[in-house]
Amino acid sequence: MLKRSSILRRHHGADTLEEGSFLDLGTMQFDDEAAAGARSTIRMAEILRVDDVHNLSKLAYQGDIVIVDYTSIANDQNSVRRMSVDLKNIAKDTGGDVAGIAKNLLCLTPAGIRIDRQKIRPTL
Repeated sequence: MLKRSSILRRHHGADTLEEGSFLDLGTMQFDDEAAAGARSTIRMAEILRVDDVHNLSKLAYQGDIVIVDYTSIANDQNSVRRMSVDLKNIAKDTGGDVAGIAKNLLCLTPAGIRIDRQKIRPTL
């Protein structure tokens, strides 16, 4: 596992990030990554039109967790309603779950994974 300081040094040559800079986590690899042995994958999907939901069903049936961004259709209530019904049916068919996790984001899970709808709040 890489430590934060080695990640920062490798990408920026120092132990601190410069203000306004960021780490591209998509290009990073970690020593203990075991993607080959993973039973499922978390996928990010964007819905541009309601017909795109069909492609998500394949991912759910193969056991992947899908984070769905529906920003493109968020202003069309009929499309959002139809997408919601379709995703609920997919979750029901696969024995999984579906829930909103943020504005314009949904999470679709496969069988055996439930979404807890209670937020974990920090204790003071």
